[in-house]
Amino acid sequence: MSSFWSGWIIVLTLTCLGLVTYLLYSTVKSQRKELTDETTGHAFDGIEEYDNPMPQWWTWMFVLTLLFAVVYFFLYPGLGSWKGYLGWTSAGELEAAQAKHDRKYGEQFRSLAAKSVDELLENPKALAMGERVFTNNCAICHASDARGSFGFPNLRDGDWLYGGEFDTIKATLLHGRQGQMPAWGPVLGEKGVAQVSAFVRNMSGIDTGASAADLEAGKGLYQTTCSVCHAADGSGNKALGAPNLTDNTWLYGSSKAQVEYTVRNGRNGVMPPWEAILGEEKVHLVSAYIYSISRGKGTPADAAAEK
Repeated sequence: MSSFWSGWIIVLTLTCLGLVTYLLYSTVKSQRKELTDETTGHAFDGIEEYDNPMPQWWTWMFVLTLLFAVVYFFLYPGLGSWKGYLGWTSAGELEAAQAKHDRKYGEQFRSLAAKSVDELLENPKALAMGERVFTNNCAICHASDARGSFGFPNLRDGDWLYGGEFDTIKATLLHGRQGQMPAWGPVLGEKGVAQVSAFVRNMSGIDTGASAADLEAGKGLYQTTCSVCHAADGSGNKALGAPNLTDNTWLYGSSKAQVEYTVRNGRNGVMPPWEAILGEEKVHLVSAYIYSISRGKGTPADAAAEK
């Protein structure tokens, strides 16, 4: 934070505190000292307001609140770049909570991380732990049931961009993935984009309504521009993360407009690396959980949902 913005925040905060203090002081000083039967002259729906002072307990509540604010701003960050006398930070709080969690559960994770995937698949407790870690960290993109959403893969359907083997899933979680679908609009032009899109959708079994001439032209353009990644037959390339175009699984949608947008503008989805966040032990369990649901094995939570 620059010194200007730090100073600006300090000025605004202290000014507000000063104005509230002045308002409280002026109100207490100007109000009556004794109770009275006189009213303020305001009336609404037959109800009038007595012109009496604020209760002492109410006044002292405001005073204590202001004193609390002064003590708080001295001890904790709140005035620009001032870190507070105690040096408290949200990052430090998180690290302390993580350390406490590791002391309590770390040995369990380390013990389970030493087991093979076959052993974990037969361990309901391990899969349940992996599911909880997934829900807390991965569900925001892949949904709580792991069926994904627009731009985020369904992890239950057995269709994988980079491969669905346990070691591959674990490598994806540890190190992340970077999508590399280039934009072909400038190369193909709008007509070419429409022809390639029609051909690609036709390969997956969609009736595009395109003419035979357009499909043939799209096929030729596909072979010269797209086949290097997606293969000549459209079966894809897991080493490159290029999807199979002959099935009915679409990460960004299968409509004419969606496919044309993808071909024209490209896609660059990012799967972040989780090794530094979760650690190898938790990634091992999450990978086992994902591997289990992709094979239709299910989890204790799945079984409970079916009852």
